[in-house]
Amino acid sequence: MLYFTGLLLLVIAVSLDGFGVGVTYGMQKIKVPLRALFIIMVCSGIVLLIAMTTGKVLETLISADTASVLGGVILITLGIFSLVNIIRSKLKKQQVIETDLNSSTLGDIKKVLSTPDKADLDQSGVISVSEAVLLGFALSLDAFGAGIGASMLGYSPVLTAFLIASMSGLFLFSGMRLGILLAQHQKFQRLTLLPPALLIGLGIVNIIF
Repeated sequence: MLYFTGLLLLVIAVSLDGFGVGVTYGMQKIKVPLRALFIIMVCSGIVLLIAMTTGKVLETLISADTASVLGGVILITLGIFSLVNIIRSKLKKQQVIETDLNSSTLGDIKKVLSTPDKADLDQSGVISVSEAVLLGFALSLDAFGAGIGASMLGYSPVLTAFLIASMSGLFLFSGMRLGILLAQHQKFQRLTLLPPALLIGLGIVNIIF
């Protein structure tokens, strides 16, 4: 029971960013076609599968108890870093100034990786295939370390990657629908603290038990 509860919390924690991005898109009336949504899901699944495969390789080099503790420490560390970044971004929100990053491909990639909700680079109001690839990897890169940690805790790489890919698509789609309804409603921003809190809590539980 604890195994499946932990797996569910992990999937939600690493997928919830997509919900926030979806709400933002919905409020901005940016469309994500089904093809683009599928690409985002596939990218998320691939990144997590690679991360968890890496974790399995590392697990063969250390004992099971050490792997469990290390996995928990990784999740806690990622949660803390994520929490710090969220707080820092909120503090600097009023100081954000538009730059000329749009002038190069490298700038576009940096822009999407740092702020996934800005993935509509051409400002067409529709996420294209290339933009979907960038967005998919942007949303899953933060979960790479979590994937390694989860693998060391004994979660199945294939099952976890599939669930996270599916949940990422579901959260993004649901967020878009909710964003359309909320319009300028700002309360959804409180959800940004939930993913790091879940990662920290899950890491602590696995170290203790």
